[in-house]
Amino acid sequence: MPSETTFYVYALKDPRTSPARAFYIGKGTGTRSFDHLVKPDNTRKGQRIQEIQAEGKKVLVERLVDGLSQAQSLRLEAELIAAFGTIDTDGLLTNSVMPSALGRTSKAGLVVPSGAKEKAQVGLDLLKDAVLDLARANPDGITNGETASVLGLKSDYGGGVKDYLSYSVLGILMREGKVERDAEKGRGKHVARVR
Repeated sequence: MPSETTFYVYALKDPRTSPARAFYIGKGTGTRSFDHLVKPDNTRKGQRIQEIQAEGKKVLVERLVDGLSQAQSLRLEAELIAAFGTIDTDGLLTNSVMPSALGRTSKAGLVVPSGAKEKAQVGLDLLKDAVLDLARANPDGITNGETASVLGLKSDYGGGVKDYLSYSVLGILMREGKVERDAEKGRGKHVARVR
């Protein structure tokens, strides 16, 4: 378990521009900032890394702030993503702060404070990581009810218990191909897909 102030916020920069421009902002501990480079995924970030490497260049990894608590790193990461903007908001960053096809439009007259979407999506990323960690630790699968209970996501809105938040997170992980329902493991069991 990371200590209280071992978190940092980092930027991945494209060396093909002068000065090198940030294309991804993240937070982490240990070698997290370099993990993206080892096996780039198929996200926009991963594709940019592959493009840079295909040209024989090296992605620049810069730690922006060290010695943060997890809460401080989360807040700074969200603020930097909001400041730089994402490709989806005509900004610079490849951060995938919005699940595909979700949350891109808002109701007329609804005021969305600057950075609110980004903060929500950073929080969603943490929830997804927690649920995926839980699924990986339990190879026989996890149910939505177990997920909501052990991760403190139970809701009693309006007096009824509806664990929609954990269902939503499990649904997103299923859409991303990281978790799957396994009828053989039991009713409502979700298992982490093997990488």
